[in-house]
Amino acid sequence: MNPIVQKSGLSVVGLLVAGGCALGPAVAAQAAPAPSASTSSNQTQRSAERVLGIDYQAQPNFYYCGPAATRIALSAQGKALSQDEVAKLLGTTEAGTASALDTTRVLNELTGGKYRTTEIRDSVARPDQVEQLRRDVLAAVDAGRPVVANIKGTTVDTDGNPHSYEGGHYLTLVGYRDGGDSIRVADPADPTLGEYWMSLPKVANWIAERGYSS
Repeated sequence: MNPIVQKSGLSVVGLLVAGGCALGPAVAAQAAPAPSASTSSNQTQRSAERVLGIDYQAQPNFYYCGPAATRIALSAQGKALSQDEVAKLLGTTEAGTASALDTTRVLNELTGGKYRTTEIRDSVARPDQVEQLRRDVLAAVDAGRPVVANIKGTTVDTDGNPHSYEGGHYLTLVGYRDGGDSIRVADPADPTLGEYWMSLPKVANWIAERGYSS
């Protein structure tokens, strides 16, 4: 089965354990060498941070992650729709929202057609897929468009908080820092945090076997 058409709603189990299990600490990042004069401009560019202004709203039930994440992305672009309105456009049911193809379709219907769907078919994102995600997030955020990602599994953010969605989930990528090494996540299932930072490779591996709209 094409992995991008797997049903993906936030499972009841995922909702209950979000942020609630203890995982090991994230591996410490290796210190970067001091920049030389010839690379100072590149380092300045890579250190830039950009986070889009959004109207965050948590999902009201276990299967509305797709509508909630899509609505968050739309809010950054001046589109004020309810989650129910977005759910109707997405075709969301209690089984969830079918795939990133649907979030791309609805985002394009409402914002002018600049979104596209990208799949990460592998079970673990390859280096080139990680770099593609970096380019896509930077380009979309710089253009004022949050990215909607279809993810699954468990990972840890940069503050060491675990996030577990074994049944699948949608969330919104709303910013970046350090040239895209870290991605700002708006998570409609986790209103206690709302937003958090996560390393680019972890985001890419979260999306593995699914896809994203950028």
